[in-house]
Amino acid sequence: MSTAQRRIGLALCLVTILLAVLDMNIVSAATVPIVQDLDPAHGVDKIPWLISAFALASAAVLPLYGKLCDTIGAKKVYVGAIATFLVGSALCGAAQSMGELIAARALQGIGGGGLMSVTMVVLAQLSGPGDGTGRGKGGSIGGIVAGAGMALGPWLGGTLADHASWRWIFYVNLPVGLAVLVAAVLVLRLPVTPVRHRIDFLGAVLAAAFSVSLLLMTEWGGKDYAWSSPVIIGLAVASAASLALFLRRQTTAAEPILPLSMFKVPTVRLGFAIQGLVGAAMMGALVYVMIYLQVVRGIEPTSAGLFLIPMAVGMTAVGLASERLAARGWSQKTFVLAGTVAAGLALGLLATTSVTTSLWLIRAELLLMGAGFGLLIGQLIQLVQAAAPRHQLGVATTGVRFFQTLGNALGAAVFGTVLSRVYESSGPGGSTSALASLRGEAREAGVHALTSGMDVVFLVAAGVMAGAGVMATRLPAARG
Repeated sequence: MSTAQRRIGLALCLVTILLAVLDMNIVSAATVPIVQDLDPAHGVDKIPWLISAFALASAAVLPLYGKLCDTIGAKKVYVGAIATFLVGSALCGAAQSMGELIAARALQGIGGGGLMSVTMVVLAQLSGPGDGTGRGKGGSIGGIVAGAGMALGPWLGGTLADHASWRWIFYVNLPVGLAVLVAAVLVLRLPVTPVRHRIDFLGAVLAAAFSVSLLLMTEWGGKDYAWSSPVIIGLAVASAASLALFLRRQTTAAEPILPLSMFKVPTVRLGFAIQGLVGAAMMGALVYVMIYLQVVRGIEPTSAGLFLIPMAVGMTAVGLASERLAARGWSQKTFVLAGTVAAGLALGLLATTSVTTSLWLIRAELLLMGAGFGLLIGQLIQLVQAAAPRHQLGVATTGVRFFQTLGNALGAAVFGTVLSRVYESSGPGGSTSALASLRGEAREAGVHALTSGMDVVFLVAAGVMAGAGVMATRLPAARG
């Protein structure tokens, strides 16, 4: 590829990442008009499926995407993922019932699983032999794009739902996505392995079964079903059994979908583990800050979403500065260490939050947290890509994303349990879900108990980031 083609390829990748980040959170701001239009009588009960369908489908296909990249080439998989995402988007916009919309959202998630993960493989391959330009630029601008998407998602979803139609939340993807699809077909020239490989579809099915059962268990546990209920216990058993079968399959398959030999490489092993911890901490940060703002401070959901702007600004600022920092001698290890320290410090400060804490102070803490996560974005992927065998680039790259998804799920489960236990021990009685029905002194006591529980959650999340920082000290100090 010529220099101009590589630049176009880089732009295509960044637009694709923006689409992926937007569609992770754009629907949350428009659930009310969607339900009012499609199923005003029973649609509210289906909202959790509408929101989680994308994430479940996306997580289920991540390991398969990595193997496909290494088998048939990243370009074909990239184009296929975009096409699937666009078909899903069109079907979402045309849905006439909640059932149709949820199914289409799952199809969109199958494509969305490749928008972020496969795009990072493409970015790595855009660099020429012995040249890290593609990866370096992708890492430095990744924070900007992710920050912009995080800030724009809820706002764009709410704006389109209020002033046009909720259907445009999905239709807006089509012109942008089609332009990216056509340009990718015409411009991208990526390497394809000349050796024919077999795909371990059984391993992919087992990985998907493990992911879906784990995500459902953490999504439902303690909310829709008690942790001791037959449904959650069944999901836990299914998750453990599918994981055991998957690991066994990876030791016997001729070409495993997630080769266990990669875990013998220290950088890959540490990169996966750190990304999982970062995913868990990020889940605690975003979810419980939003709950605090809406439940404790009484801020409307749309206005609460605006509090993510400082976090996005922090990510963007670091994205702009990262290339200069790298030029001054910052290694990828330094970026990861600094990111874990900054994010951990922000979470520690959030752990001091009370019912009367200044909202500007919370914005400042979110700004610091955004800077921390901005330092981490892309760096772990680049480290893993550099350490993994070249013929396993796709598997290694999507593996980082896969472990982040698992971290999100486990973080949601652990933090939800911590919050419930603290609230039940110091609250006015009952669970956190009963807080909305409380009045007077009982509600005041419940709000203080909820805030105390969230402080413990933030403190645990800060401890998780501290663990990630300790692991980061063992990373190699090679220049990024």
